[in-house]
Amino acid sequence: MKKPLLIFCTLLLSFQVAFAQSTLSETEKLASTARIWGFLKYYHPHVAKGKFNWDEELFTLLPSVKASKTKEELSQVYLTWVESLGQIGACKRCNSDQNVEYFDKNFDLSWIDNDQVFTADLSLKLRYIEQNRHQGKKYYVTAGKRAKNIIITNENEYKDFDWSNENLRLLSLFRYWNYVEYFSPYKYQTEMDWDGVLHKMIPKFLHPKTERDFYKASMELVVSLNDGHASFYNVKTINFIGSYIIPAEFMIIDDKAVFTNFYNDSLARVDNLQIGDAISKIDGRAVKAIFDEQEKYITGSNLAKKKASWRSTIFNGASDAVEIEYVRNNETSTKTIRRYLLADFKIDPKKDEKFKTLGGNIGYVNTGLIDRKDVEIIMEEFKNTDAIIFDIRTYPSASFYQTLSKYINSTGNSFYKSTYPDLNYPGKFIWKEGTKSFSSKQLQYKGKVVLLTNEKAISHAEFTIMCLQAGDNVTTIGSQTSGADGNVSDFKMVDGYRTGISGIGIFYPDGTETQRKGVKIDIEANPTIEGIAAGKDEILEKAIDFINLNL
Repeated sequence: MKKPLLIFCTLLLSFQVAFAQSTLSETEKLASTARIWGFLKYYHPHVAKGKFNWDEELFTLLPSVKASKTKEELSQVYLTWVESLGQIGACKRCNSDQNVEYFDKNFDLSWIDNDQVFTADLSLKLRYIEQNRHQGKKYYVTAGKRAKNIIITNENEYKDFDWSNENLRLLSLFRYWNYVEYFSPYKYQTEMDWDGVLHKMIPKFLHPKTERDFYKASMELVVSLNDGHASFYNVKTINFIGSYIIPAEFMIIDDKAVFTNFYNDSLARVDNLQIGDAISKIDGRAVKAIFDEQEKYITGSNLAKKKASWRSTIFNGASDAVEIEYVRNNETSTKTIRRYLLADFKIDPKKDEKFKTLGGNIGYVNTGLIDRKDVEIIMEEFKNTDAIIFDIRTYPSASFYQTLSKYINSTGNSFYKSTYPDLNYPGKFIWKEGTKSFSSKQLQYKGKVVLLTNEKAISHAEFTIMCLQAGDNVTTIGSQTSGADGNVSDFKMVDGYRTGISGIGIFYPDGTETQRKGVKIDIEANPTIEGIAAGKDEILEKAIDFINLNL
């Protein structure tokens, strides 16, 4: 009797294991739906032409997806749906890209062959669609004329968006995830695998308890791209971050928020705030602990940029006061300081000079203030100097790099190359050689050129640095830049709020990435708490020392 009982129990266990393996979870089913829905949107010839209301197709499909239990049932739901979209003829142009040089690190349709989720029939059908994909003008996406980064088109904005509508929440996730899946040039660099992001975010979009939870999920989704161009702030997110701010600028050094400047000096004096004050705790919590908790909501390609972005929220709150613990002159103290609504105080105007001569026959240029027409004046003024320092710890006020390059570059070499999305094979990117740096073929400025930079340099600033670095005698001093290079593709989420992604890939001529890494730095230099308190610009001092040692 024992042996038959053992056999029965073994068979029962085997059946339970097999059943558990074939039953798909809610997240697995919705993740596969997001993938197939996005794939068909950009690949299926009839869908890509805009013949269907693609949002409504998703809403109609979801009940059947949720009701399915096994991969066989789910695959049949998808097969029936795909068949309803119409027959697809053979594509004669789909193999015309034989001579195209592809950048393939982002391309991955391996999910189509996942036999844990899809049947062989469904995988075969999807591969057929890939091989006979839509060619030509797309309904939902087009490309810019110059840079060729994507422009999202013909999406319903749902102006009466209701966050409690589950269909619209899932649509918001599915849309954004597929924008990145097929058109982000830097998807391969995300901290978490982009498929993993989808699985992680589905429960958060499916079951938010409050409106705040939904918008926190939206922020976390966008931040998961690790792209400094992919910001997501709106009235809803500001409301839970808090609208009250302190009148101080600061940077994070040694896990402390160090005051570097004041928006309004008189308000700073009210609470005796001083440059160099190093705040270690906010409302009793360590600055590092707060950052670690909030990092998943902070936009940035790298840690340096995240800390820079965090400056806008760390002291924010819903009340007009906050308690800080701070270090000044090696003494730790605690006090409560006032917070203000931005509209309540006037920001003191800055009085910085566009350019000036420093001691030691060195020119200095603030690139955040100069225009293209200023370049000729500056180079004439500094033509006999031993060196010129171009401070690019900012966002340049104009595209002056072409004009300036003619003075410091004698070769006119290429200073970058790029990738742009192939809309006829979504997910693939095409290499494009960049333009050459501008040159007069004879070096006009013979002195040393030093570029200063840090995490404040983003996008156009980083591109400017790359162009100037191609000069004959250029040295870059500072710290990691923001690592968000390339034209921005701007679009709206389903709720109508704007966000975006880096639209094209920007690389050095040797293929070195700038995204996430930032531009190449020759000499590392960082400010210190002591230096800030003493009123020093340690990066500028480092540049002057370098120049004097190498004359």
